Amino acid sequence: MRRRREFEGRPLARPDEEVVDQGLGFDLGTLVSRRRMLGLLGLGAAGLGVAACGGSSGEASASAAAGEIPDETAGPYPGDGSNGPDVLEQSGIVRSDIRSSFGEAKGTAEGVPMTLELAVSDLAKGAPFAGVAVYVWHCTRDGKYSMYSEGVTDENYLRGVQVADAEGKVRFTSIFPACYSGRWPHIHFEVYPDQASITDATKAIATSQVALPKDVCDTVYAEAGYEQSVKNLAQVTLDSDNVFGDDGAASQLATVTGDVGSGYAVALEVGVDTGTKPSGGAPPAGGGGRSGGPPPGGAPSGGPPPGNAP
Repeated sequence: MRRRREFEGRPLARPDEEVVDQGLGFDLGTLVSRRRMLGLLGLGAAGLGVAACGGSSGEASASAAAGEIPDETAGPYPGDGSNGPDVLEQSGIVRSDIRSSFGEAKGTAEGVPMTLELAVSDLAKGAPFAGVAVYVWHCTRDGKYSMYSEGVTDENYLRGVQVADAEGKVRFTSIFPACYSGRWPHIHFEVYPDQASITDATKAIATSQVALPKDVCDTVYAEAGYEQSVKNLAQVTLDSDNVFGDDGAASQLATVTGDVGSGYAVALEVGVDTGTKPSGGAPPAGGGGRSGGPPPGGAPSGGPPPGNAP
């Protein structure tokens, strides 16, 4: 007697055909069966998606890398010890409100209120990256960087570190940064494995930048103190920017809500793949960003000269 062919305990609808040729009804039954099994194991729909797309380990790695935040230059003014001063060795750098300087510095940066939330995920594990330390820094409303630019070398505001919570999130309170000549409005950040690693810039596992949406920038730059940003923003686009221009900031453009009165909430999802070697971070030779940077004396209120970018 002919032996009945089965697959996962279920008789094949077309015993003379391959398993993949059993028809839609059989395929749906197999899918439901696997979903039930994964649910019992606690893997859920997300795990099923990975299993369905699985294949070889090389294919899985390539899929994960597709969501990785692009590596970018830290620019000439990181303040992480890689190019001059090191704020990350100072007591008090771990803080959520970065509007004021700390330690012996006493200044406060003025501007339209802004909160920044970065949700960091561990692409290698497919989970929130809890416990990583995220260092954030950006320019003032007139395009200057604390610790470097003329007039604010004694300040360390608009720089801070937060440790990601169980959801991989860090949150900062700050002010909306300017647009200076030659660059699209942006925020720098570095991701470290843990808080203990922040004193060594070479231990950063990701270095990138957050791009800010044009419509929000237009609204903010109409406010007092941001006058020069109006002219500078009119001279650059996301596609022409020498950092975001590779893909128009496809995975770096933040989601922003709010208004100038109550402030803006800026949010971005940051995928980090520890299976790949970081390629950004170090300032290029000559002290500039990917295509140079502001003059060594710091950015004036009008911003760096055209064509340069921290």
